[in-house]
Amino acid sequence: MKFYNLIIKYRFALSLLSVALGAVLNITGTGFWPAFPLYFIGVIGLFTHFFIGPLRLIQEPMEAGNIEEVEKILNSVWYPGLLYKPIRSTYFTIKGNLAMMKQDFDSAEKHLKKSSELGAPMPEAEGANKLQLGMMAMQRGDLKQGESYIRAAIRAGIPDKESEAVAYLSMCQIFMNKREFRAAKDFFRKAKACKPTTKQVVDQIKEIEKYISRIPG
Repeated sequence: MKFYNLIIKYRFALSLLSVALGAVLNITGTGFWPAFPLYFIGVIGLFTHFFIGPLRLIQEPMEAGNIEEVEKILNSVWYPGLLYKPIRSTYFTIKGNLAMMKQDFDSAEKHLKKSSELGAPMPEAEGANKLQLGMMAMQRGDLKQGESYIRAAIRAGIPDKESEAVAYLSMCQIFMNKREFRAAKDFFRKAKACKPTTKQVVDQIKEIEKYISRIPG
């Protein structure tokens, strides 16, 4: 695995070297066909460098929490538009998540929208993207767009119960604001049914529970 990661890391330089060696063999009189394997390896290497990219290298630093290394790998993608579509979607998702960590919500929204437009490789990832977009829309006070994104997230599927609870609580708040109390209560029950354990989500449920039972509908 480490050897393969090294190949990916230095693939561009190795590919150029292979093409250069092929050219030297060709020019010095050995002929085209003896040099062909080097040309072929070099061209395939260059193609995969731009079409597949280095995103495979991200897993290890992500698990280690080495965000600087993750950003360095992402920055080595010179032309994201050339990446294979599912990989390009993942690229923009990671860029968006990193921007959110830095609280750069404008950049986060831009990258996550690009990922969403491309279609996530897995429906769960698409659901997570749309949920984040919905939460950002709500932070801006745009409840209509927030509702649209969060509904789309629920339809696509959300990867974990904590995030699913957040989605239902957000819908509860939206419908409370619209004074559609029956729907708000229904979303609140769905949020509780997720049985979240994250303190922030649990506290939010307790806070809403204080007054939602007294609301008509």
